[in-house]
Amino acid sequence: MKRFLIALLFMVSFSFATDEFVRGLIDKLMEKGPNAWWWDKRWWEEGYIENLPNYKVRTEMVIVKKRDVDIPVYVYRPDDDKAYPGVLFIHGRRGLDELFQLHAKRLASKGFVVVAPDLYTGRLIPQFPIEHDPIVEEDLDAVLLYAVNRKDIKNGKLCAYGLTRGGYYGIRLLVTYKRQEKEIVCFVAYYPHMQNPNAPEPEQVYRYAPEWENLKIPTLILVGENEQYQRIRPALVAVDHLKAKGVPIWIVVYPGVGRGFDFRLDRRTFADDLASKDALIRASLFIRKYLEGR
Repeated sequence: MKRFLIALLFMVSFSFATDEFVRGLIDKLMEKGPNAWWWDKRWWEEGYIENLPNYKVRTEMVIVKKRDVDIPVYVYRPDDDKAYPGVLFIHGRRGLDELFQLHAKRLASKGFVVVAPDLYTGRLIPQFPIEHDPIVEEDLDAVLLYAVNRKDIKNGKLCAYGLTRGGYYGIRLLVTYKRQEKEIVCFVAYYPHMQNPNAPEPEQVYRYAPEWENLKIPTLILVGENEQYQRIRPALVAVDHLKAKGVPIWIVVYPGVGRGFDFRLDRRTFADDLASKDALIRASLFIRKYLEGR
């Protein structure tokens, strides 16, 4: 009985310690006052809010052929003949379903050519796969090479934009396929999966994928405060570590929302909507800054 109580006390103490560790990393980002990371002097003193464009969007569907597979690719872009900054939209486990397609369309409405491959259909991969098949990384790389050669994408450079497991696909594309600082100059990740989905459970919780150590380009991560523990902990630790190394990486933690705040539908809350709109604005400004220098 005594041994049982000691073991129970140890488990409770460990739980509190790990929660306090994550809480400490979050608290570092919940700053207040004029010196906080989110403080906007121009807004505070002049009431200035940057206006974002709102373009009518048209959708194209193309096929990218790669040896043994035809990769369906949706292209969302302003409904005119001008060139715009390019974004490689990388879906996660749910595939490129209607909810993710809406996200890509909303992003395009802010003045981008959004190239969104469906990485599962051509490979007959079902929605919400558990295991990760590295072949989708090769397909993603093939779509990137297609995108950089589109005449309606300015300068032939793109920003990678991954959601959920698409965040892992994205970091593999940047580092393993050596596309960062070449075809891809910035990275946006919504509640990203930071670890190889095939890695053992302890690594899912306590480590991020080693590819993150070699990240070099400006990166913006967007997560909810109530994100799953095994997702938010690696993200916070990675950002904290990479910032200390001088990597240009930022994370925004939205209070009161959890995983998938952008594509929640039936359970959508006002907080989800506020977070989604703010995230789209921040992502749009971030992308435009690094693709257009403004």
